[in-house]
Amino acid sequence: AAAGILCYVGAYVFITYDDYDHFFEDVYTLIPAVIIIAVGTLLFIIGLIGCCATIRESRCGLATFVIILLLVFITEVVVVVLGYIYRAKVEDEVDHSIRKVYNGYNGTNPDAASRAIDYVQRQLRCCGIHNYSDWENTVWFKQTKNNSVPLSCCKAALSNCTGSLTRPMDLYSEGCEALVVKKLQEIMMYVIWAALAFAAIQLLGMLCACVVLCRRSRDPAYELLITGGTYA
Repeated sequence: AAAGILCYVGAYVFITYDDYDHFFEDVYTLIPAVIIIAVGTLLFIIGLIGCCATIRESRCGLATFVIILLLVFITEVVVVVLGYIYRAKVEDEVDHSIRKVYNGYNGTNPDAASRAIDYVQRQLRCCGIHNYSDWENTVWFKQTKNNSVPLSCCKAALSNCTGSLTRPMDLYSEGCEALVVKKLQEIMMYVIWAALAFAAIQLLGMLCACVVLCRRSRDPAYELLITGGTYA
């Protein structure tokens, strides 16, 4: 179950990252997600080994189980550290790339960058980098010459919005940069909390295995019983 949840968290990070990858150029931020999926896959195999070793009370199997769990625990600690490192870098990365993405907007659906901007503005209910006036500095705005921003800036409740800057009350007032940073930092926090939660599970697993090992080591060895000169 723990393995399945870890893999789900890693997959969620990949899927969500795909929606925001144009605003975040550093692909190394996916390293924590890659590690957590690998740990989840390994954890499933480890769980089977641990179950078999516990049922049979195999000292060798349980010792191997504890050692592997310790290695997985260390890996999850690394994931937490990397998560915090990349979470701190999110704001700088977005600030570095978001202007380039907005300047590359051309308003056509087949264009990946344009789709990404429209998606983000609709999903996060924002417009422009800091506010809708940022669109006035883009190449697309100067080329269209209609004093309008993309329709994705229009408030969802309005059906007659044309994106015209003459009706700013129809547009989302909040900029997208801060919201994109917040969303990406939330994604990293999912990874961090998942790694911390399952690191605690690993500690519990190691503790249980050690208890079984100690109990096994205290069991008396099988001995021959001598009664009246005969072996019983």
